[in-house]
Amino acid sequence: MKFSEAWLREWVNPNLDSAQLAEQLTMAGLEVDAVEPAAGDFSGVVVAEVLAVEPHPDADKLRVCQVSAGEAEPLQIVCGAPNVRAGMKAPLATVGGRVGDMKIRKARLRGVPSHGMLCSARELGLSDEHEGLMELPADAPVGRDIRDYLALDDTLIEIDLTPNRGDCLGMEGVAREVGALTGTDVRTPDMPPVAPALDDSFDIDVQAPEACPRYLGRVIRGIDPQAQTPLWMKEKLRRGGLRSLGPVVDVTNYVLLELGQPMHAFDLAQLSGAIEVRYARAGESLTLLDERTIEPDSDTLLICDRNRPLALAGVMGGEHSGISDSTRDLFLEVAFFAPEKIAGRARRYGLATDSAYRFERGVDAGLQARAMERATALLLELVGGEAGPVNEVVSEVHLPRKTPIVLRRRRICRLLGFVPEDAEVEDILTRLGVDVETIDEGWRATPPGFRFDLNIEADLIEEVGRVFGYNRLPTANNTGRLSMRPVPETGTPLERVKAMLVDRDYHEVISYSFVDADSQALMAPGVGAVALANPISSEMSVMRTSLWPGLAGVVRFNLARQQSRIRIFESGLRFIQQDTELKQERVIAGAVVGDRLPEQWAAAAEPVDFFDVKGDVQILLDYAGVEAVFQAAEHPALHPGQSARIQVDGHPVGWLGRVHPQVAQKLEIPGRTFLFELELDVVLKGRVPSFQKLSRFPSIRRDLAVVVDGGTPAAALCDTIRRQAGPLLKDLRVFDVYEGKGIESGRKSIAFGLILQDSSRTLTDEDVDAVMTGITAQLEQEFGATLRE
Repeated sequence: MKFSEAWLREWVNPNLDSAQLAEQLTMAGLEVDAVEPAAGDFSGVVVAEVLAVEPHPDADKLRVCQVSAGEAEPLQIVCGAPNVRAGMKAPLATVGGRVGDMKIRKARLRGVPSHGMLCSARELGLSDEHEGLMELPADAPVGRDIRDYLALDDTLIEIDLTPNRGDCLGMEGVAREVGALTGTDVRTPDMPPVAPALDDSFDIDVQAPEACPRYLGRVIRGIDPQAQTPLWMKEKLRRGGLRSLGPVVDVTNYVLLELGQPMHAFDLAQLSGAIEVRYARAGESLTLLDERTIEPDSDTLLICDRNRPLALAGVMGGEHSGISDSTRDLFLEVAFFAPEKIAGRARRYGLATDSAYRFERGVDAGLQARAMERATALLLELVGGEAGPVNEVVSEVHLPRKTPIVLRRRRICRLLGFVPEDAEVEDILTRLGVDVETIDEGWRATPPGFRFDLNIEADLIEEVGRVFGYNRLPTANNTGRLSMRPVPETGTPLERVKAMLVDRDYHEVISYSFVDADSQALMAPGVGAVALANPISSEMSVMRTSLWPGLAGVVRFNLARQQSRIRIFESGLRFIQQDTELKQERVIAGAVVGDRLPEQWAAAAEPVDFFDVKGDVQILLDYAGVEAVFQAAEHPALHPGQSARIQVDGHPVGWLGRVHPQVAQKLEIPGRTFLFELELDVVLKGRVPSFQKLSRFPSIRRDLAVVVDGGTPAAALCDTIRRQAGPLLKDLRVFDVYEGKGIESGRKSIAFGLILQDSSRTLTDEDVDAVMTGITAQLEQEFGATLRE
């Protein structure tokens, strides 16, 4: 919200300079983004009148003007503005003056003397318009300094409001806030009701009272379509970030900036039958003021007449019913719309308007009558005409109601560390518009209608602390009761799981739970993702069913910034639609790209592979004491030859593999990107350590190399070896896998290292030979394995 400090001081004038005012607003939560002058840096610029205009003798685009600047003799000015004409008034930078860094001097332009410069609004830093000279009103006093005439010694303050402070989206709200912060009285302009001079009215039919509980309309006839917006109003609009669009629209925009209430005016001649406030119907279309045509959805609220839609309620008016140069009669509307019925509608149709911005955050449900009277009075003053009675349709049952909140002194002390004096608490709340009643334990406070963010006791305490001043709160040592929480011995803290991955050179990332629908479909095709009704953007339109889309985005982001080795992980929720319920599952996932080791002199660069990432996942499972099986399987997002389903007790708990080449191409990530995702509850398990007596007898190692079919998994062979060896087998290692020369095509050699040991005696060669013979026979029987020669 941008506003003029001079306008603010018409409402409330604290004894603070601009810098102090900005600091106080920021400290109170209304963060000041910018403080800047209302005009550019210039001097020696006065109001001038063009007396005569002649063509330049040596330049087609230049004009030689005789200009009066309040002196005895007119000045000759050479000007190239296309709109210069005799009789107009415009700013003149006189000789010796300055506009920006340019010093104004006498000059000769194509041989003709020029004694000054007629200025555009952009040259004076008043707007971006530079198509011609800045035209001043006909009654502008010639020779008067333009700074004094336009009151340009002003400061523009821009504040960044949080979504809960929609009450400060008008000058009245900001003034109320400043008054509460500084203890200064607020001078609200007098806004008496306008007595109707006509009996004319236009019927109103509110068919969606839950979305529009209050709608007011008024007919104004006989306005002057040639009337002009006065300079004072144009300047206030400009300093509020709005340009002048004609007196009728300017009045509605002025009320928007002054009170924070959006309004709209229709050309009465373009309306038929009655005003209808209803939801869109199938097949309807609406051409908006920006000339775009939309087909509103069935949950979009419209303002219509009996024949057609007229406006997108709370967002933007329609083109065909808007004000034009031929408009003589108006229908002026003002309404209260439920915030949840307007939220997201503007973004849905690619719009961003001041009205939608306010209605989405909440407008005071009791403000509409004042806004109507204020706008009516200004319109009659500027464009003339006669007003009819106000026609109001209201559904009391659907209007928001504020319930009293009990504010306790002890609760204030608990949250703020101390309690201000009762009189100060009451003064703070009263200045904020809260109705306060004293009770034994504190106060019964009823928030005003314009504060949608005051709903519980903590909200009021926050207001007390904020207005009292956070920097004034006394320093105290907080005390509290501490209790020890039991830590289950059979569980692994999530922090430990993360630490293990960090120890293996991973970095933790946090991505959004909302992802792009196309990326989601690539990573988890066939899994229904929940679409958001009001997405922030198209790239965040569905809730993730896997953490992989977010991780892929992080990989792409880092690769674009010259990070070739990426090892990242994330823990979070994925959202699975099951019938009518949304299931939230905790998972941990990772992505690995690049070399196995960081660049160094001691080892050659080698790309990471499937088994590197499998080892990282295995570490997590082993720490949790989980016996998992990595089963070769196909996943739509993973390479068919390098993917595995992770199973525990026969149930799938995750996936691991290299990304599918087609998926990698569409996501713009490397083909050698490895992903894993695992149910978090599996790795958060733990096992209680138990003591096992170490054998005092020596162990024996025997190596076994067998040749099996190329598709036989090593894990299946290991299971058979363990089962056949029994308790004598203490450790089993796969130390070699070979395919090539000397091995029959379609088969492979796998070498195992077996560590055998008995706890009660020393094993003999005969004992070990018997075990190895049994293992070899069993492998031959189950897998057709043969000993490698």
